[in-house]
Amino acid sequence: MNPTRKRRLYTAIAVLVAGLIAGTLVVFALGTNLAYLYTPAEVFAGEAGERARFRLGGMVKEGSIERVQGTLENRFTVTDGDAEMVVEYTGILPDLFRENQAVIATGGMQGDRFVATEVLAKHDETYMPREVAEKMQAAHDKHNVPDTPATPAAHDKSSN
Repeated sequence: MNPTRKRRLYTAIAVLVAGLIAGTLVVFALGTNLAYLYTPAEVFAGEAGERARFRLGGMVKEGSIERVQGTLENRFTVTDGDAEMVVEYTGILPDLFRENQAVIATGGMQGDRFVATEVLAKHDETYMPREVAEKMQAAHDKHNVPDTPATPAAHDKSSN
């Protein structure tokens, strides 16, 4: 093999190896930053497993926001209609953060509480993140028992 071909072969192999290394690093970085979305009911059901980091989605429960005076510590409850989970967050909450609004908190479990590293609030009163809405609806449907039709005798008694 002449020296020019040898040099081209080595260059092609080096580019291929560098591309494989770069691809592997990208996949690894994306995998460690991936955070799945769970509702409080799913977390309590064990669906979040032992994940170190995940996103918790739901609505901020009315009357649950507590702020520690003189610090940036905040505590609030996220609910999906079936379960509630206490969230602790140290930092400045988004301007649109308030009660009865959709929220997504990124963080992890520490004991029986969720410690958030980031809190995102919805941007207007008609918007709820699609993932949160779907998961809340699925949790509600799973626990919702259809109403039984009233018997004619029960209906006649109630109309008297």
